Amino acid sequence: MTSVPAVLAGPALWPAQAHVPSVLGRQLVIERGQGSYIWTADGKKLFDATAGLWHANIGHSRPELADAAADQMTKLETYHIFGRFTNDQALALAERLAAMSPIPDPKVILNSGGSDAIDVACKLARRHWQREGRTTKTVILSREFAYHGLHAFGTSIGGLDFNREGYGTESLVPETARIPLHDLDATAAIIAEIGAENIAALVTEPVQGTGGVHPPQEGYLTGLAELCRDNDILLILDEVITGFGRTGTMFGAERFGVTPDLLTLAKGVTSGYAPLGGVLVSPRIWQPFYLDGDDTPVFRHGATYAGHATAAAVAMANLDILEREGLVERVKDLESLLDTALRDMASRRVSVDEVRVCGLLAGIALTDEYDAVAVTDALIDRGFVVRPLRGNTLQLSPPFITTDDELRTLVAAIDDTLAGEEQK
Repeated sequence: MTSVPAVLAGPALWPAQAHVPSVLGRQLVIERGQGSYIWTADGKKLFDATAGLWHANIGHSRPELADAAADQMTKLETYHIFGRFTNDQALALAERLAAMSPIPDPKVILNSGGSDAIDVACKLARRHWQREGRTTKTVILSREFAYHGLHAFGTSIGGLDFNREGYGTESLVPETARIPLHDLDATAAIIAEIGAENIAALVTEPVQGTGGVHPPQEGYLTGLAELCRDNDILLILDEVITGFGRTGTMFGAERFGVTPDLLTLAKGVTSGYAPLGGVLVSPRIWQPFYLDGDDTPVFRHGATYAGHATAAAVAMANLDILEREGLVERVKDLESLLDTALRDMASRRVSVDEVRVCGLLAGIALTDEYDAVAVTDALIDRGFVVRPLRGNTLQLSPPFITTDDELRTLVAAIDDTLAGEEQK
């Protein structure tokens, strides 16, 4: 009988976003969490400096959210929102999101997460122009190094090339193109080359996350919005990471002074306690689908769990905590502390090339002589979770409930770890 190589006899669960042989046998099995900390199955306590995947804004294991889910499930776990049907929790959450939206008078499309939201937003942008009779406007632009999830549209518009590779074509959805990270003149040239009459929308994160934590340069987002207006291109803001306080305002759109046509949200709306995402839609786009008439068009969106009642109830409880505990305002204080501490550290560390901070988001770009993956592993051994990103960058995005002392301790641990790497 032929023996099976050990690497092929691992757990049944296929690791996400992983070079599988590199992680098998090294996986950290997370068993519980509390506040800003998580524990592995073998009892190791770790400070969660990434808030999971950017989402655990209110911290882990808050009983208020468990209670909200249990209360809702014992009344109605969910009911779909197709056609004439809806449910009270989806209605209530949509009203609340509309009231806090940076887009005036929006409609709210609910779904199950950020990748869902991106797919819906890109489809709706194309549907908008088809309905307008401008049928050549199909191309979706996105930025170099961008990450917009891994559904078909998210994969296609990703600015991280490795996420688009291996599927037989350059892009799963063919009508996509990339623009540079910060260069408005080059972007204008690309628009002219493709032709504004062929471009449906431009998608951007206010602060680029997975691409290496890149805040926008001064005036960049307002300039990008102006380019979109001048060329009649819809602006889609991907606020899956930045929404609900991560930049020190409820949405990044507010911090940077832009009003998009569509805005995608997820992660922070429930702080990860339930899978939920959505799209805020401007009147320009939603009104024609609401006008009374036999020829009123239909936008074919929706999935089984769109407007999931329990997820919506959890989101409402999460938003209550953000407001009651002043956590969005707290992010502003933590940003100042984090920025000062990281820049002080960087002034001493030859291993640090650049520090980028916006709200409670930070990227520490290391010089080429040092390996962000190795530093990440060393920090886990010290009891801190950070994440290596593109550009040899360490990602920090701790929960909003992080204390000043915890933030200082985190930076000190990074400083000590880098000092050790420099001495090797």
